[in-house]
Amino acid sequence: MNHEQPIIVGLDIGTTKIAAIAGRKNEYGKLEILGFGRANSNGVQHGMVLNIDQTIKAIEMALKNCYDSNPNLEIGEVYVGIAGHHIKSLQTRGDIVRQSIEEEIRQEEIDRLIADQYRTYIPAGDQIIDVIPQEFTVDNFQNIPNPIGYSGVKVGANFHIITGDKNAIRNINRSVEKAGLQTKDLVLQPLASAAAVMCDQDLEAGVAIVDIGGGTTDLAVFYEGILKHTAVIPFGGENITNDIKTGLGVLKTQAEQMKVQFGSALSDEAKANAFITIPGLRGMAPKEISVKNLAAIIQARMSEIMDFVTYHLKQVGLDTRMLNGGIILTGGGSQLKHLIQLTEYVTGLNARIGYPNEHLASGHIDELAKPMYSTCIGLILKGYNDYENKNKQFEETFKKVTVPESLQQEPVDEVLDIAEEPKPMKVKQRKTLKGFMDGFKNGLIDLFKEEEDAKL
Repeated sequence: MNHEQPIIVGLDIGTTKIAAIAGRKNEYGKLEILGFGRANSNGVQHGMVLNIDQTIKAIEMALKNCYDSNPNLEIGEVYVGIAGHHIKSLQTRGDIVRQSIEEEIRQEEIDRLIADQYRTYIPAGDQIIDVIPQEFTVDNFQNIPNPIGYSGVKVGANFHIITGDKNAIRNINRSVEKAGLQTKDLVLQPLASAAAVMCDQDLEAGVAIVDIGGGTTDLAVFYEGILKHTAVIPFGGENITNDIKTGLGVLKTQAEQMKVQFGSALSDEAKANAFITIPGLRGMAPKEISVKNLAAIIQARMSEIMDFVTYHLKQVGLDTRMLNGGIILTGGGSQLKHLIQLTEYVTGLNARIGYPNEHLASGHIDELAKPMYSTCIGLILKGYNDYENKNKQFEETFKKVTVPESLQQEPVDEVLDIAEEPKPMKVKQRKTLKGFMDGFKNGLIDLFKEEEDAKL
């Protein structure tokens, strides 16, 4: 364990869950997870904090669970993810004329060029969250990834600027502060997820990261090693659950359970004669729901989300021939059955599931490698990027904290009290006409066999 590195905490404030993960890089540059806590989220809708009090309680619960996993932790500052349909992005261009032409370009000049972009005109009520340089130019030389060390008269760059609604940003900061924490930085969620599931090869090949969360689907597109586009699509797993609830006339908890247990993103893959039996409400008769109908509802919404992804890729001129790395699906919604096939069918790109174990040290519990924690682990990596590039101030002395045993081995599943345990939903096969005729035919054969035996 490398005690010379800071402990960085990522706080993912999502629509369905709030997760707090504390991590530190070991001597091999991999993340050791020192604390992990999560709580159900109530005050957040479509990635935006609407009820501050409920959000504070959920953050405090996630923090408590994080402390329970490792009592030696001290959490003061956190990296917080931000999403929501108020997020917008724009492309700008910036140039500066250098004063000392003979000297090589220094980091201070690049910092000044980036700082100038924070004065870009944006609509009233919006605020700049991040300014990301794409490719630099020095005089007539273009497409320079890093101009430090070059010499020239004029240095410039294309920038990707991410903006968000001031009130939405204020609500996140207020919730974090009232929970006794301080926001070290706000990071766009698709960029955090991308950091967790991507490697250098993906960056070079060109990929689209699609993070399907509870309230939003976040998109980040990389091409030729550069961030080309970001977007937040205002649909996610919650919308699918609500579609199932409305379409099949069931409770929201039942809809969620059906989606997770029996849901499929392709109705053609669902069995036509399979039915889910749901217990009736307050003495009413049980309800039977077709697995195929369930899949058709899920497919309709997922196809809509993927149509948005295709639209955004066409907006930036990156069609199916450009992104050799295809689409990386992550987030809780990426665990739907047959989602890879649907994504490939709608977008025309290869797809795979992105797990956040790309940068994790070995020996962690399986729970941490689930796609739903990609954003949180990416936030820690963003913090380390700031630390290594000296973008922010960090403490010079670091507390010695070891990885707790609870995060090194698989925890024992909790046994629910029988009274609290929900009644399991069952799938039963209903006989088709062919099945009925086969049964009838076999019955006749058996009947004749019995008569032959009697004659003998």
